[in-house]
Amino acid sequence: MIPYLLGIYREQQHSPGREFDDTEILRLAAKHVEAAGYQVHLKTPEELGEIDTSLNEHLVGPPPLLVFLMCERIDALGLLEPLETRGVPFVNPLGSILNTYRDRMIPLLAASEVSIPRSQIISSNSSDSGRPSAHLGVDSFPIWIKRADVHNTQSGDVELIPSRETLQKALGTLHHRGISHVVLQQHVPGDLIKFYGIGRPGAAYQEEPWFRWFYHRDQELSRHPFSEAALESVTQQAAAAIGLEVYGGDAIITPAGEIVVIDINAWPSFALFREEAASRIAAWLLHRVRKDTRP
Repeated sequence: MIPYLLGIYREQQHSPGREFDDTEILRLAAKHVEAAGYQVHLKTPEELGEIDTSLNEHLVGPPPLLVFLMCERIDALGLLEPLETRGVPFVNPLGSILNTYRDRMIPLLAASEVSIPRSQIISSNSSDSGRPSAHLGVDSFPIWIKRADVHNTQSGDVELIPSRETLQKALGTLHHRGISHVVLQQHVPGDLIKFYGIGRPGAAYQEEPWFRWFYHRDQELSRHPFSEAALESVTQQAAAAIGLEVYGGDAIITPAGEIVVIDINAWPSFALFREEAASRIAAWLLHRVRKDTRP
């Protein structure tokens, strides 16, 4: 079998309103890898089940040189686990993708001393669910409620809650949908930004990690002054705590210029920087292939 890389698209239900953008960034990255002389196989998460037998055959035959993936669900990641166990490099590593689930992400970021909003993980069916803890503040509202596992998949997964009554209703809705745990999170006023990153600081790699940021739309900007170098450093620190190599996320710039990381996720759409990001992702994938290939 000709040596190849395996790419996996994101689940469509995890790309609300971003189906094209998510598909296109993976396809373009694969195109750049192919231009460097490598063969690439692209699959949907649904096709992983169909080729599970083939993947297991790869355990006795040649595996892919590398797997690069945007899928997030535990069942899809489980089908790929035998390849990682065998030593096939992954971008992003499977464990890092699971670390973006909020119930893992929040403790990891807190332990790394990245500034994050005060957060509380609770059962969606808890008798205490309507009472934000003192940790969130005596007069907590408004607060955010977020599902504690994957990121936004539909309306209601992330919602700003103005009152205890609204919180109880939101908890009931999420519980009815089968979401067992949620995050209650402090609302941090300030300018909301999106950031993107590729690579790892200090890696034996000829290029510096790639980094971009921009202000989210649909907000009244104050343009609080802050250090862009500090923003890059903080987001790289957050990515390292999670274990990500290709990542994006959200942060708040407070009136005092503090950088508060709200979320970080694996392999976003990079929509505003698609062409540039696709080229840099491909360069990172090729670096990882050459770095991890052994005689």
